[in-house]
Amino acid sequence: MTDVWPITSLGIIITIAFIAILLFWRIIKERRSGYPAGDERTQKITGKAATVALFIGMYFTIALLLVNIIGNELYGTHGSFFLEAGYALIATLLVYSLSFIFFRWHFGRKGDS
Repeated sequence: MTDVWPITSLGIIITIAFIAILLFWRIIKERRSGYPAGDERTQKITGKAATVALFIGMYFTIALLLVNIIGNELYGTHGSFFLEAGYALIATLLVYSLSFIFFRWHFGRKGDS
């Protein structure tokens, strides 16, 4: 498994650079448009989405911990339920990030209701 990490690391670096370029381009585009960067509605939507994403992420983390504890207690550390920390962290970060992105989009589309 160690021979896969150089390729994976390169892919991660390229992905981070691509996302940074997209974000930088979007910031420049929004500043040139002349609209304010953050009005009250946008801040309210972002706060609401962040709160919901935080709770979803916490519940997901608690579920992962319970699965790990139950798996370790029933099957020991060499059982099929043993969860590696790296995969658990990646899954948790994905749940936090994707749920925030989804709910920010959803609340922005839905309006102030």
